[in-house]
Amino acid sequence: MSEPHPVTPLNYAGPPSPIPTSGHWPAVLAGFLGWTLDAFDFFLVNVSQVEIAREFHKSDKEIALAITVTLAARPIGALIFGLLADRYGRRLPLMLDLIFYSIVEVATGFAHTYTQFIILRMLFGIGMGGEWGVGASLAMEKVPPRWRGVLSGVLQEGYAVGFLLAAAVSGIVLPRWGWRPLFFIGGLPAILALFIRFGVKESEVWERTRHRDWASLITGILRHWKLFLFLTVLMAGMNFASHGTQDMYPVFLTRDHGFSAQRKSWVMMVMQVGAVCGGVLFGLLSDRIGRRRAMVNAFILAIACIPLWAFSQKLALLVMGAFLIQFMVQGAWGVVPAHITELSPDSVRGFLPGFAYQCGVLIASIIPWFEAKLAERMRYSHAMALMALLIFAYAAVIVAVGPERRGLAFGSDHD
Repeated sequence: MSEPHPVTPLNYAGPPSPIPTSGHWPAVLAGFLGWTLDAFDFFLVNVSQVEIAREFHKSDKEIALAITVTLAARPIGALIFGLLADRYGRRLPLMLDLIFYSIVEVATGFAHTYTQFIILRMLFGIGMGGEWGVGASLAMEKVPPRWRGVLSGVLQEGYAVGFLLAAAVSGIVLPRWGWRPLFFIGGLPAILALFIRFGVKESEVWERTRHRDWASLITGILRHWKLFLFLTVLMAGMNFASHGTQDMYPVFLTRDHGFSAQRKSWVMMVMQVGAVCGGVLFGLLSDRIGRRRAMVNAFILAIACIPLWAFSQKLALLVMGAFLIQFMVQGAWGVVPAHITELSPDSVRGFLPGFAYQCGVLIASIIPWFEAKLAERMRYSHAMALMALLIFAYAAVIVAVGPERRGLAFGSDHD
């Protein structure tokens, strides 16, 4: 007896077709520049910690607290601007966020007390937390799936380029005029809002899958709480790896090696060149071998680089270690925009990956303070090497056991 044919409703039109991608280059450029300028503003504190500590008569640990406060405030920005992005579109919240954190960054240059400085860094953290999720969702929704990995690497390494620019600018400005003018330069992201206003089109994926009211948006978010928890744990590991190897590295160069501001900035620029190369290469590799495999390989290779990175005494070997460790760490990071936006459903992509990312930042925000605290009992090299080993192993395991949706056609699912 033959099987009965399934009954198909008369009004059934088949599964929704994927949305054709268009205008992705302006969106990628906007996301890249937004993240570059965001990172530039963030790392201005890192590259001038010693000088800021001297002016406010504070310890390394107390200035490192400003970094921790910035990182801890980022989920607030991701919550606010991510919700706005899923409700009202990607472009407007991104423009508002850029203007907000630019104003706060300039105000930081006028801080005259340690308390004012901490408050302004907290406000900057709110702005910084809003940029990545909105910018990444806008760019990744427009990028053709076959290019998503490599352009994910390009987008994410705006972070490394921002660090490189902060190091380069600080090497010129810091010895001549001090740390305050650095933050006046940090107001540049406001100009990018004009480019987004006139040069970037709204996401077609958002226009198809948008929520018509706040109630349906909140319901859609709560439906994916298990995915949110996994992404948060994943992004905690990723942020431990990034901030654990970058934030206190300028202090390590000063305290353990006695580097001047110029030599320190030169080493950090080489380090960020490695980060950019690694992010793009592993992003491209993830299009071919898969997101998880590319990231796990990067962390395993990072573990092998720890001795060279932390314990080299010769300048050439120290620079090589700095280049290689960030090549691997930011290589894994280059896969992240593609990986976690692919894991996130269409209708909550503005909110879910960005908020999970920043909640991971909140968990990892303790790492600069903890490394500075640990360095009170041992050399910075030992403190950072120990933390790097534990962090890389943790991140590799979390990535390996998680899901993957490489090459997913955005706009083809409705939760």
